[in-house]
Amino acid sequence: MSTSAAVHPPGHRMRSDERKDQILAAARTVFAQGGYQATTDQVARAAGVSQPYVVRLFGSKRELFLAVYREVAGRILDAFRAVPAGPEAGDRMAAAYVRLLNDRDLLRILMQGFLAEADEEVGRLARHTLGEVYRMFLERTGGTPDDGRTFVATGMLINVLLAVDAPAHRGQEEGMDALLACVIDGVDGLEHVAPARP
Repeated sequence: MSTSAAVHPPGHRMRSDERKDQILAAARTVFAQGGYQATTDQVARAAGVSQPYVVRLFGSKRELFLAVYREVAGRILDAFRAVPAGPEAGDRMAAAYVRLLNDRDLLRILMQGFLAEADEEVGRLARHTLGEVYRMFLERTGGTPDDGRTFVATGMLINVLLAVDAPAHRGQEEGMDALLACVIDGVDGLEHVAPARP
């Protein structure tokens, strides 16, 4: 189903900003599933628009991917910025991250940023996001550098486990089951994270 069919009633004429949002939403899903190798033609089909229209709005696949990655990074950082400093900040930041993980496309786009090493702008955004998460954690919790490292590292490990859909494969490997028990099972809210799409 196209994004436009899901969001707008038949006969509704979208403004250009609505159309741009529609294309960005489609691009998030397409890039999350296909990585940077996905094409603007695939994005156009998912959005229900023409490929030349996508290029006219965004200029190139690279610019479209950057727009998607900026939106994802912004959502992550905004979720942590909303947490006030104080004794509960660490738990609240962890809970905010778990809520973000319910959006599997967001998770996968974040991971794509770590793989897009050939593009300096994507790499810069990925580094900035990680650094800001670490800085905000220390600022809001008053924790030690080791606390901040553990918070970021645990978040990245959870990302990887969910990206490879490890929870859906319990009982297949003893080592993975033990890792899931150590990392995933102890985190409130992760039992509700949506399974990966086939």
